Amino acid sequence: MHIMMRYLFAPLFFISLASSAQHIVLNSDLAAHSEELKVKMGSMGGNKIWKFRFGEYAVGTSKRGWETTHTKTNFWGTKSESSSSQKFSFQLLNNTTDTAYVNASKNVDVKTLHELSLIPGLNWGIEIDEKESENFFAYISLTNDSTVDWVLYVHNVSGASTETKTEAFMTGSSRRINIIPATSNKNGEDKRSIPAVGYEFEENGKTLGALQYYGGGMMGSNKNIVWLHSELDSRMKLLIAAAMTAILQFKN
Repeated sequence: MHIMMRYLFAPLFFISLASSAQHIVLNSDLAAHSEELKVKMGSMGGNKIWKFRFGEYAVGTSKRGWETTHTKTNFWGTKSESSSSQKFSFQLLNNTTDTAYVNASKNVDVKTLHELSLIPGLNWGIEIDEKESENFFAYISLTNDSTVDWVLYVHNVSGASTETKTEAFMTGSSRRINIIPATSNKNGEDKRSIPAVGYEFEENGKTLGALQYYGGGMMGSNKNIVWLHSELDSRMKLLIAAAMTAILQFKN
């Protein structure tokens, strides 16, 4: 009897996980005029980035530099500061002859408090990240367009001793696209302790697209999803898709 219940419980458990999968809350106009594009990550090896693919878009050639990290601690080892940086570049292709060229750089600084071991089994202090600061830049250009280079910027600050902040946007020529944090718990409907998270891309009050880079919950079901507004022309879709791909690599 116990064996039978165990085998019955296993599929019910996974069905429950699947049914609890939710995605970020979309702007109503975007939800009505976009297609949900699930992202396939492919592989990442050597000096290449992930082989992201969604809809008609796919990573072509790419290059990923080594991540460098520098750490310093105080005399007692109760405080440390670490800085890491990495650069990568890639081409994003669509089903036309257009190509997006992306060069990106990320920098992460972390201040951490550590426990101090007084004697075996007795520690003093706490183990916690006081402050983590992420800075991410990407320069994006499109085929046959040497007049406008777009800059993508994402800055995140979090930690136990600081207020959580996010600033993100894209800019090119006189245009600015704001990149706004989005969550599945926007209306309080997602009861999971860890909601799905992502970004909305908004310009002059209109949502152009959205990206989900984590599906929420313990399993992160349906993790990476992209939505692009159907009214955008093909080159604008490619531009935003390239920015989303850069953020996916940054987050993964």
